[in-house]
Amino acid sequence: MPILQLPDHLINQIAAGEVIDRPSSIVKELLENCIDAGSTRIEIELEAGGVRMIKIRDNGCGIGVDELPLAMQRHATSKIASLDDLTSVRTMGFRGEALSSISAVSRMSICTRPDGQDHAIEMSFDSTTGETQTKPASHPVGTTITVNDLFFNVPARRKFLRTDKTEFNHIEAAVRKIALSAWHVGFTLSHNGKQVLNWPAVSASDNGERRVLGVLGKEFLENALHFNRQADDLSLSGWVAQATFSRSQADMQYFYVNARMVRDKTVAHAIKHAYSDLLYHARQPAYVLYLEMEPRDVDVNVHPGKLEVRFRDSRKIHGFVSNTVSQALATVVNEVSTEGVASDRVVAGGGDKAASDYQATQTAMPLGVRDHIQPQTTWPAGSGAAVSSNQHFQPQGGQRQQNQLYRDLVGAKNDAVGAPPAEALSAGDEEFPPMGFALAHLHGAFILAQSSHGLVMVDAHAAHERISYERLKNEYENGSVRAQPLLLPLTVHVSDDEAELAEQHSEMFQKVGMQIDRRGVGQLVIRSIPVELQSANAEQLIRDVLSDIAESGFSYRIREEINKLLSTMACHGSVRANRKLTVTEMNSLLRDMERTPNSGQCNHGRPTWVELSMKQLDGLFLRGR
Repeated sequence: MPILQLPDHLINQIAAGEVIDRPSSIVKELLENCIDAGSTRIEIELEAGGVRMIKIRDNGCGIGVDELPLAMQRHATSKIASLDDLTSVRTMGFRGEALSSISAVSRMSICTRPDGQDHAIEMSFDSTTGETQTKPASHPVGTTITVNDLFFNVPARRKFLRTDKTEFNHIEAAVRKIALSAWHVGFTLSHNGKQVLNWPAVSASDNGERRVLGVLGKEFLENALHFNRQADDLSLSGWVAQATFSRSQADMQYFYVNARMVRDKTVAHAIKHAYSDLLYHARQPAYVLYLEMEPRDVDVNVHPGKLEVRFRDSRKIHGFVSNTVSQALATVVNEVSTEGVASDRVVAGGGDKAASDYQATQTAMPLGVRDHIQPQTTWPAGSGAAVSSNQHFQPQGGQRQQNQLYRDLVGAKNDAVGAPPAEALSAGDEEFPPMGFALAHLHGAFILAQSSHGLVMVDAHAAHERISYERLKNEYENGSVRAQPLLLPLTVHVSDDEAELAEQHSEMFQKVGMQIDRRGVGQLVIRSIPVELQSANAEQLIRDVLSDIAESGFSYRIREEINKLLSTMACHGSVRANRKLTVTEMNSLLRDMERTPNSGQCNHGRPTWVELSMKQLDGLFLRGR
């Protein structure tokens, strides 16, 4: 077949195939245009899952009469004019393909009125003939775009569409993604004449919490920590949910780069790495994160649907995201809402005042327990506040009477459990430490403690396991990695590219205790491995590491393997079930939990403690009814 110039309508349909694959793609593209137009209110109306009709109305700046025909052309845009504009683009859209692509596979019309114009102009576009019709119309300032009969002229594409319900679900998901990044915009979504979503615009002072509440629900907010961290030219903020709020699927994972939601392997791996010691089996974390960075350091022009980006320094981004999320998860405290409703979330407690006021007394602990408890450390500034005292949850009689009751309880058992803990006798009468004071060791497994809000229940083995694990990791971080020379060096056959990678990263391997030399073409010789991994499959380990480096430029494989070993050591060295603990030992464990990062979960991702507030306890016994 000879080379031919394709007709314009076929070119447009081919281009549309890259951008428009289902109704949700249209909604996404049009919503981005609405936001770029400065809209503060967007209304979305659908029929038959968006296949029959999509109508999107905004109150943005509108399109000028003389610019409207040009807006329908491919690669016509007001957002970039040069290569410099493209490399520093801050708008949601920039290619100028959305309107032309949509009009190529549907019956589309635009009604728009710019500010200062007396009346609106409506233009309809016929994709079969390429003709347009323009007429005056009545419309407030802003734009309404109506898309009818999607894929009516491309039946092969239309047959791939799913049911109306499925297509609507995809649209709803697209609206949620954009609404989470555009707090200043109000959104309404209607389907077949029935309003489904209504999210008012959120003021800047709200910090986006009301929008997150509307999109993801109260339960997410109750189990998530909000944070904001800046370093150099990077800023990461948002919400990360505790590991105990994990999901069976990745349906609550939202990551934005300069307000644009993206999917990125570097970011996904960074967050997975931050949760690696906390999640149970194949559970998925939940988060809403916003990364702000210099636009020139990220390329947004790498995917037709603008769903992927490429970072100039992916390793820097990986480290910043992973460290920030890890620190946020490690400083979660049990919070009491201003409405006086306590949460029984499974989280780690602690804070500046708590750590300084309540120091653990370990001298009375048996050597086997004390040696595995994390040494006392200064609580990092800004890592979280102590649980505040709230009179709504104070038991009747006041705090002073409760402390005396505690002294009476442990005093009655002095002969059996040893002297009452020093912190119980000297603690202030106004507040408890976050994890409270131990009352009993239930069935040799669970610690029962009285906190300022109610009852704390702790799985002693799981909590001690986390404390021991974090201690071992800290010791490993502060010491040099010991290498174990192999009696017989191991030869591994790899590809030329893998051999080149190993040679380029030889210094990195040396730092983690692996000496690897290149021998000839496609051969590596492993001469030493970390002492902690001497029983591991060295050949498989090096292949996995090289695979990681080839994909993302770096690897945490060796560190992850070492962490697994440290976790096993901590598990075997922790307090076992039916090992009776004294009150002093239990309180020492509680104080160490308050100082230990990630103490809300054991090494396997299971919860270590829960708290029942007085309100919840009252409800169990129908008190106040």
